[in-house]
Amino acid sequence: MMVQTEQEKYAAAAQEDRSAHRIRISIPATLRASGTKSFQTAVRDLSLSGFSATAMTRLHPGTLCWLTLPGMESMAAKVVWWDNGLVGAAFDRLLSPIILDDILTRWRGEGMFEG
Repeated sequence: MMVQTEQEKYAAAAQEDRSAHRIRISIPATLRASGTKSFQTAVRDLSLSGFSATAMTRLHPGTLCWLTLPGMESMAAKVVWWDNGLVGAAFDRLLSPIILDDILTRWRGEGMFEG
């Protein structure tokens, strides 16, 4: 009997879910690529498996990075693509659907005007 580790489950799900439904949104955040200082960014879309965000500096595919949304811990990801000021990255660990729903609830509608 073969038992999968959580990491193996994430890896398998991430492969199957590479084209997970992405939700267009605008969330102020910080992004830090390995070996560089963090910078302000805006998350443009988000899914269980990854995100795209603004990044004026070219980030190369395979670069490890960390995305920090307001009030949350940093989430590790790997750059998949960079094009004309936008970066796309895949999370090392899939977001929990509950966490994704919480983020979307917080940053849509009234949540955007929190002070």
